[in-house]
Amino acid sequence: MTESKLRVVIADDERPARAFLVNMLRSFPDVEIVGEAKSGPEAVALIEQERPDLALLDLQMPEVDGLGVVRLLKKELTPLVAFVTAYDEYAVRAFELNAIDYLLKPVEPARLRQTIMRAHDRLERADMRREGPNQGARLRAAMVAYDGAPQQAGGWLRRIPVRRRDDIVILNVEQIASVIADGELLHLTTDAGERYTITYRLKDLEARLDPSRFVRLSRGALVNLDLVQRVSPMTGGTYVVQLRNRQQVPVSRLRARALREQLFRL
Repeated sequence: MTESKLRVVIADDERPARAFLVNMLRSFPDVEIVGEAKSGPEAVALIEQERPDLALLDLQMPEVDGLGVVRLLKKELTPLVAFVTAYDEYAVRAFELNAIDYLLKPVEPARLRQTIMRAHDRLERADMRREGPNQGARLRAAMVAYDGAPQQAGGWLRRIPVRRRDDIVILNVEQIASVIADGELLHLTTDAGERYTITYRLKDLEARLDPSRFVRLSRGALVNLDLVQRVSPMTGGTYVVQLRNRQQVPVSRLRARALREQLFRL
């Protein structure tokens, strides 16, 4: 029986890098290129529309990188993933994230061939065409450990990509007034009162935000100090914080002292 073609999507913000991969993949008779994306949001839309077997994702795309694409994909539509990177330091992380492979730029034809064969083998062994959600679950579970790792060089998080129906909205962190945990979900409320939801652990997001700007008010709440308008004392030595968007967030007794130190000190 003839082996079916592997349906592949390529995502890279650099046109020469995309063209390089396309030219190599076209020389493989068992591969069908079903689309190219030049950005993370475009990759998410393309993958969910085309439902490829394999996505080759650049790890260093601006705004929404390869990891961000995986986070934003609907779980049941997540394909096999191979990360492409110019930096060897990302190689181990790629495998930790349960990607089927990683490719170092400039990609060599023989190395790309190995990736394609791994994808064919994974699909054959796990019957991924019927059990696609398992891949999304594995990648997301691995990213929990990755997100919990110490803050990397490069500064604090400045933007957060979030889904709104079929669109991807890029939120600048200074727009975010509060982050409220609800089980495995985080509800982000902006200064304008808009509300978005992401799947993330609060402690992991907190570790990536500038602590001089965001402060924990309770076990399940972070607020942006720049957007605090009023702090009202409550009985028992606690407070209620009112934000500029009129949202009110209670302060736990445990966190009240830290809030006083950061807000009331001249």
